[in-house]
Amino acid sequence: MTVEQSKELEAPVQYLADDENLAVYIASVGGGEIRPHEGNYVQQMVAMEDGRKCGIEFGLDRQGFKLVRQTSRGLDFYDDAQVNGTYETETKRLVKEETDANEVIIFDHTRRAACEKTRKQRMVREQASTIHNDYTAWSGPNRLQEIYRDQQQRLAQILERRFAIVNVWRSMLGVVENSPLAMCDASTTSTKDLVPVKRLAKDRTGEIQLATYNPKHRWFYFPQMTADEALLFKTYDSAEDGRARYTLHTSFDDPSAPRNAPVRQSIETRCLVFY
Repeated sequence: MTVEQSKELEAPVQYLADDENLAVYIASVGGGEIRPHEGNYVQQMVAMEDGRKCGIEFGLDRQGFKLVRQTSRGLDFYDDAQVNGTYETETKRLVKEETDANEVIIFDHTRRAACEKTRKQRMVREQASTIHNDYTAWSGPNRLQEIYRDQQQRLAQILERRFAIVNVWRSMLGVVENSPLAMCDASTTSTKDLVPVKRLAKDRTGEIQLATYNPKHRWFYFPQMTADEALLFKTYDSAEDGRARYTLHTSFDDPSAPRNAPVRQSIETRCLVFY
């Protein structure tokens, strides 16, 4: 199948308009009001390629993402005990297999819903609607140091080796019909497109990457994702040997989604991956 054949729809996504003025990414709080991010942004229409039909074998080290099968039938993803127990065990196994890592440590779960009523009832966050990547060359290692602050000997050993941060994103309930997650092929991005921006959260100050528009960017999504699928994507890699280090992503409004599409409810799990 040709590239043109796989471009089934166009949708608006939010880029940083320029990097001349300092932008600030303000993280929301579960169930709270959504505060706009500071900075100058622009809506850009882009082609969204169907990752199921494009004929590409996606990989974490090339495009920065891949879709895999992961069945977790019967789990209640709003139950912390089940997520921190059974689901973490399953996810560690999955990420270790897909990355050939020596060790996988999970340090965060974030639940999201594309409906204000659901967010307030469940005390979860909204979908991320600005193009971004979770970590930068500074904040990736800094997050690792925060996690291992009380284990300095262990931290020193880890920093001698390659490590990465991989997210695992999935539907918590049913099929994702609207507000799917779109991924930008990391091999089509340039370091000039990536803008480090301060991230302000309730419990810490960090740094993420926003992006300025580049017509070379290729965007992919996987329509109709089910609760038995997981989207893995790399948000940081300490290796500087040409492999993907960062993966831009965002949710978007699918113009082909039915008006009565169920609310997208998702969970993303952040993993430290040690090699």
